Amino acid sequence: MYNARNEAREELKRERLAAGLMSDRFPGVSSIVVTMTYKRARASSVLRTVHFCSTSPAFFRISCLGEGCEGGGLELTWVIQRMIREREKSMRGELRCENRDEAIVHADVDYSVAITYV
Repeated sequence: MYNARNEAREELKRERLAAGLMSDRFPGVSSIVVTMTYKRARASSVLRTVHFCSTSPAFFRISCLGEGCEGGGLELTWVIQRMIREREKSMRGELRCENRDEAIVHADVDYSVAITYV
């Protein structure tokens, strides 16, 4: 299990490097802020904010907070690429973790993305 976890981490590092930098991939973008609300139960939620700047990797898959979730995550690449292509400044939506293992409790995630252009 330890080796599998290390391999997954190494693969994630390779994917981040392969994505390139924001400044190279999206030169007209100054920053991206993703705010997520993880809805775990009726009265319980977790707020999480992730900031991307010009020196950040252009890698927009955000790790899942589900306990024991490996290999999953929230894929925002298509959302952010579409926003940049259409010069949109903000968007809201809902996502679920890509890992569909029913043994893991995944939260529904409401997200908002705010993009600042140069």
